[in-house]
Amino acid sequence: MKVIAAYLLAMLGGNTNPCADELKHILGSVGVEADDAKIELLLSQVNGKDLAELIAAGRQKLAAMPCAGEAAAAAAVGGHAAASAASPSAAAAEDKEQKIEEESDEDMCFSLFD
Repeated sequence: MKVIAAYLLAMLGGNTNPCADELKHILGSVGVEADDAKIELLLSQVNGKDLAELIAAGRQKLAAMPCAGEAAAAAAVGGHAAASAASPSAAAAEDKEQKIEEESDEDMCFSLFD
């Protein structure tokens, strides 16, 4: 990701065809050690391609990927419902534990509006 960010920074700076030395210079300016193999791999993959087309292709690939947040939310809802149905005392204990955590936040002596 660091090499990609350096490449994009070079492109934003007006360099339409950055070389490895320029990417190393950008990475070095922020204290990152450049990996020659990764730089060469990136440059070989983007050589002669339009940046806008590469970004559009990447968006399509990301859109096709499943989102872990949806599965985790469904599991949390399903798991909580199953726990509540199985034992009401377990749900009460969980609610009490959550209440204690909320109260402990108030004891930290700071507020957003102080």
